[in-house]
Amino acid sequence: MNEYSEKIFLALKNLKNFNEIQLDNSKISRLGGLTNFVHLVKTNIGNFIVRIPGEGTEEYINRETELINATAAWRAGISAEILWANSKTGVMVSREIEEAETMTPSLFRTRPGSPKRAGEAFAKLHNSGENFEFRFELFNMIDNYLKVLSTKDVKFPEGYHDIVKAANPIKEILKTKPIKLAPCHCDPLCENFLDDGNKMWIVDWEYSGMNDPLWDLGDLSVEAGMNEDQESELLLSYFGKEPTAEQKGRVVIYKAMCDLLWTLWGLIQLADGNTADDFWLYSTERFKRCKNLMQKQDFETHIKAIM
Repeated sequence: MNEYSEKIFLALKNLKNFNEIQLDNSKISRLGGLTNFVHLVKTNIGNFIVRIPGEGTEEYINRETELINATAAWRAGISAEILWANSKTGVMVSREIEEAETMTPSLFRTRPGSPKRAGEAFAKLHNSGENFEFRFELFNMIDNYLKVLSTKDVKFPEGYHDIVKAANPIKEILKTKPIKLAPCHCDPLCENFLDDGNKMWIVDWEYSGMNDPLWDLGDLSVEAGMNEDQESELLLSYFGKEPTAEQKGRVVIYKAMCDLLWTLWGLIQLADGNTADDFWLYSTERFKRCKNLMQKQDFETHIKAIM
């Protein structure tokens, strides 16, 4: 048992077959999570995942939208089944995806076929025909995060606002060259992928919404630290052929923009006192990577490819 046992069993009581669970023989294990408290509960009638939201997450996450999108992702065949959820508090119970390993950047680099299976999972989601609630608007989210941070005592990495200004032309180009939106995960941390060796599953739909599907590919490439060969495997699997210069350009641009956005997310975690990670280091490293990519000579070539 642990400090969240009471909340976990209160959540499980909402399951139709809760009375069949032998609580004395149940085992609770804490899983990963940067902002939430996620637990695997092994019982005599099956294994469940219980997610308890972290404090402060209600400032930037709509739990009703998350539940709708998570259910749609399950219908699309790439995510866990949601068995019960409180759309107000965000407490959620889902079925465990069995015999699947939680991915990490290291596993994406060393587990054969991982980028390929991730590309297949994204293609299945993006082409599912499902409609997600919420429109993931990159630059609106940057503005919203800046507003949240304006109420908190936190400093920015040196030069952050200059890079935001430098990204404005990209904002205008993307606005004039829209592509068809698709249901997207939008926050593809490696740990949100579960791999059974044949199929990649995706979980945690807190930031999901309708978006340019190439955001997911660019963001995952960054999160997994993919090299050129691994990114090529991801894109070839996703498109079923070599990407065009425009498609590749969007992926590279989103690699920079996701770091620009998640830098702010990290600063919010820092300001909220989240101790799950060193969020100042998290933010400064992301910002440095964004700036370095945007200052590469070929970055302008990728921008021109989508014009």
